[in-house]
Amino acid sequence: MFPALETELKQETLPDPYEDFMYHHLQYYGYFKGPTCLPSTVHRQIEAVSRDSLMLGSPLKSRQLLHDEFGEVKPCLREPRDLFAFFSSSGPLQAPRWPIECEVIKESLCHIEWVPPQPEYFYQPTGNEKLPEIVGEEKGTVVYQLDSVPTEGSYFTSARVGGKRGIIRDLAVTLQGPEDNTLLFESRFESGNLQKAVRVDTYEYELTLRTDLYTNKHTQWFYFRVQNTRKDVTYRFTIVNLLKPKSLYTIGMKPLMYSQLDADTHNIGWRREGKEIRYFKNNTEDGQQPFYCLTWTIQFPHDQDTCFFAHFYPYTYTDLQCYLLSVANNPVQSQFCKLRTLCRSLAGNTVYLLTITNPSRTPQEAAAKKAVVLSARVHPGESNGSWIMKGFLDFILSNSPDAQLLRDIFIFKVVPMLNPDGVIVGNYRCSLAGRDLNRHYKTILKESFPCIWYTRNMIKRLLEEREVLLYCDFHGHSRKNNIFLYGCNNNDRKYWLHERVFPLMLSKNAPDKFSFQSCNFKVQKCKEGTGRVVMWRMGILNSYTMESTFGGSTLGNKRDTHFTTEDLKSLGYHVCDTLLDFCDPDRTKFMQCLAELKELLQQEIHKKFNELGQDMDLEGSWSDISLSDIESSTSGSDSSLSDGLPVHLLNIAHEVNQKKKMYKKKKKKPLQTRKQRNEQYQKNNLMRELKLTEDIPERAGFASTLQKQPTFFRNSENASSSAMRNEKPRLNELHGRDKGSSLDPSKMTSLILTKNKERMQTEKPGFTVSCSPKRSTNPSQEPVPDMKPSWSRNRYPATRRGRAAMTVYPSLHIYTYP
Repeated sequence: MFPALETELKQETLPDPYEDFMYHHLQYYGYFKGPTCLPSTVHRQIEAVSRDSLMLGSPLKSRQLLHDEFGEVKPCLREPRDLFAFFSSSGPLQAPRWPIECEVIKESLCHIEWVPPQPEYFYQPTGNEKLPEIVGEEKGTVVYQLDSVPTEGSYFTSARVGGKRGIIRDLAVTLQGPEDNTLLFESRFESGNLQKAVRVDTYEYELTLRTDLYTNKHTQWFYFRVQNTRKDVTYRFTIVNLLKPKSLYTIGMKPLMYSQLDADTHNIGWRREGKEIRYFKNNTEDGQQPFYCLTWTIQFPHDQDTCFFAHFYPYTYTDLQCYLLSVANNPVQSQFCKLRTLCRSLAGNTVYLLTITNPSRTPQEAAAKKAVVLSARVHPGESNGSWIMKGFLDFILSNSPDAQLLRDIFIFKVVPMLNPDGVIVGNYRCSLAGRDLNRHYKTILKESFPCIWYTRNMIKRLLEEREVLLYCDFHGHSRKNNIFLYGCNNNDRKYWLHERVFPLMLSKNAPDKFSFQSCNFKVQKCKEGTGRVVMWRMGILNSYTMESTFGGSTLGNKRDTHFTTEDLKSLGYHVCDTLLDFCDPDRTKFMQCLAELKELLQQEIHKKFNELGQDMDLEGSWSDISLSDIESSTSGSDSSLSDGLPVHLLNIAHEVNQKKKMYKKKKKKPLQTRKQRNEQYQKNNLMRELKLTEDIPERAGFASTLQKQPTFFRNSENASSSAMRNEKPRLNELHGRDKGSSLDPSKMTSLILTKNKERMQTEKPGFTVSCSPKRSTNPSQEPVPDMKPSWSRNRYPATRRGRAAMTVYPSLHIYTYP
């Protein structure tokens, strides 16, 4: 059909070297699986042929143009999924990208989901728990230690798949034989966290957690592996560098354990284990901050088993990608759930955005939909947020009638993992910028905090299109049991207490998990950078942080039991159920909750006044009392310590500040008024002339001239003495002169005037110098004590065009600062 093109293709056989190299490079890393690379000229010719074939009705089809069942081209393009590097059904998952300092083992970990058949109750202290002595590596043996871990003072530079280049060393000790019962530790996997393990006795180990990367704090999350276990032997583990003085471990929380043999043979997953649990202060002082210890004992179920310990049920970045891949490959769910890339993290990992809604029949129906925004894992060590998010997604993507109704009336914007970098490396609170992202929602540093910046920008654009009914960020809490919300008190009397209706409804729908009494709606100054406060100030009335405990429930049928993953996922369903109640056209439930809230608030006000020992009639004025005065501050974290510039900018800011200080020391403070500039100029000239007169023979005559004190000089001195006395404190302050300095401004003026008069009379004998003052002053007036002069704020006032010309005085004109 195209003989000329065929001839050219036969003649051109040598491929372009660069394109051939890039083809093999991309194919090696699995990014390209197309045909053998052809020269660029051939590509252009083939593309031209493809366009001509479409025009001539050829069966060749574009991958982007849509075709109907008859094979005809539709005048529209497919949704550009490939532009966002999203995973395909046939290709592998995107491998996590690690900082180049982190060593990563090649093994892939996978844990099964399992719900214990019986409730897992809190640990009940007996009072006989042993308090182990912390001995450290001086008296013990280090059996595991991470060497290359970036801490405070360093900052993130780059990342790659697999982390650190080179051979991955085996950090665990080498066993001396089958009788060696030393445990083999490992944490260099996704979300793992263990810095060091020291063997202090045969079956006793002291563990040190790694701080968040590029920081020296936030040790709470732990997740590590042990091998070479022995059955029916009591082991003791003690974590020695925790930072929080209060913990749920003091009120019965147990660590989590996972046995690989139990999972493979009995389909048993994570379970709460541990005895003799104590949380106490470490008496070892390092001169900086106090550490706290967590100790527990355990008996492993099998010999030669592989077991894992964790602070809470892990949910990794790979777990999220597997879940999203199943959604993308589901032909039904993919119709109303669109997966996109919100942005890339600092390390280059994808931050996913889900848009969930049923297709609208008309543009008016689409425009009438309100939006709901949900997010999780801004704090990477709070994996309970991911389990609640998973429960929400499971329900909203199901074929339940309630889920279909919600998709009909809402557009859901979901960011399931806001901080993938922190999740991958096993941080507890920070991103790779070394900062708590939930204190930076007001940031303008897009390059340093991309996940937060793009999330806020997405919500801002969403608010321009439609009303956002609710915003909720899923978190975990390490000091309080149950699940509760933090909100923002509304100051508009029209919507008074409306922000509390949704939490109250949720407590009624999940009475054994959610505690309304633990909710708090006070907006603290230290929380101004959090997601809920920033979104509230952007105009979202119902803006919340959902806090789910690492422990369990103290309510109803689940009292004194630990939460399982199923409990957390069920709360995701309850969020959907409460949304339907909250938006029910029948406002009966809403008004009932509002009336109950007013009664609860009135009782709380009475309680507060009784505690203060005051009596007050609240019949008419109780609703005018500020809600912030009634509530206490939220007992959250101290992560405001992680506020501020990212680590890599702190060094630059420090250098800039140092340069500014040096520059300020060298640079003199600018003068404020014309008179002060004149005085400074005259002082400089006096010093110059005194220096010059030291080497001339007439120096004695000049000194005698100074002693004579002519009449015109005394008049000038008296006339200007009042003004000089008034401005003397300011001059001393600006010039930085010592009190004992002999250079008085009036004397400097007299010296200059005397010298000038002699010179002018010598050059022009008939000329008389006039030295009348510019303004009349009263020498007897004294300045008011402790009264600052009212200087002009404009350092260099502009000259007014309509101003009258000033009289020129020869002596003053000569020495006026230009």
